[in-house]
Amino acid sequence: MATVVAKIGSSSITGAHGVDASAIAKFCAEVATLRSDGHRVVVVTSGAIAAGLPALRMTHAEAGDVVTLQAASAVGQSRLMRVYDDVLAHHGLVGGQVLLSPLDFMVRHQYLHARTTLQRLLALGVVPVVNENDVIADDEIRFGDNDRIAALVAHLVTADVLVLLTDRPGLFTADPRLDAAASLIEEIVEIDNELEAAAGGAGTAVGSGGMASKLAAARIAAWSGVRAVIAGAQRPGVLADAVAGVPGVGTVVRPRTKRLPARKLWIAFAVGASGTVVVDEGARRALLERSVSLLPAGVREVRGSFVADDAVEVAGLDGKVFAKGLVRTGSGVLTQLAGRRTSDLPDGVPHEVVHRDDLVVLP
Repeated sequence: MATVVAKIGSSSITGAHGVDASAIAKFCAEVATLRSDGHRVVVVTSGAIAAGLPALRMTHAEAGDVVTLQAASAVGQSRLMRVYDDVLAHHGLVGGQVLLSPLDFMVRHQYLHARTTLQRLLALGVVPVVNENDVIADDEIRFGDNDRIAALVAHLVTADVLVLLTDRPGLFTADPRLDAAASLIEEIVEIDNELEAAAGGAGTAVGSGGMASKLAAARIAAWSGVRAVIAGAQRPGVLADAVAGVPGVGTVVRPRTKRLPARKLWIAFAVGASGTVVVDEGARRALLERSVSLLPAGVREVRGSFVADDAVEVAGLDGKVFAKGLVRTGSGVLTQLAGRRTSDLPDGVPHEVVHRDDLVVLP
């Protein structure tokens, strides 16, 4: 039995008139097939805003500001869940709405509560239907796309497979809409800059993600030890084929052999960086090779404004970011301490700029 997280985007399940019930019916039929095969399934769905706008007689462009879009989400979320509930019930399944926000992954007790709730829903035989809590989300603290939520949920429930469904068959070597010679990339061992460039930007007006966000989500999954599959929502039997590992189902991103602990996953992917700390070559080598803490002596420059416990990027003298972590002192104090040995630090000042337990080395 596998635990599967299946994410479907707005462009795949909504249209000009709101929710596309036939598209959700196709998707839920595939969820039901996985359930009948003994698998546990968590659905991550977009579409609340796209479902709500027609009811308000608005287009996305007319809605304009964030508050109006949040109001549209409030109207659309219930409509979206109504369709999911009815279609899942047709297959003898019970759906359960779960609305998540970034703080549910960034704050330890909320993370544990979210994990316990999802695990209990799965144990009860419920199909959790997850969406971002757009209605009350602070625009400064939100995900903005459900691909990343899906990847973090996959980590949360210790999933075996993350399936990211889109309106294209997977990741191509170039945009197939512009390049007839573009071909499907069937397997990715490690995500690099070239692949990120091939992914491009957002794909549709109603979606907030696009292939780039799916590739970023697949990277999170890989670091969580979860196999990710980017595949076309219209493909018949796509979920079953993705779980079974059928060749050509889409783009498969292999999991890393070492699973990143939950806390370091939050630091790497769930928390935005507030600034950058530039370190010398000796500090860079020590952080990369010996997994030590970053000390003030190795700091050469402080960029941006941040306070203690904020996330910062760590870059070398060449400007390339190679790590991310939670700082133990603010940018103002750190600027004054940069380059000073531990024995020269004032009393009461933390000896570590970033403790090794709060530091993640990035690929």
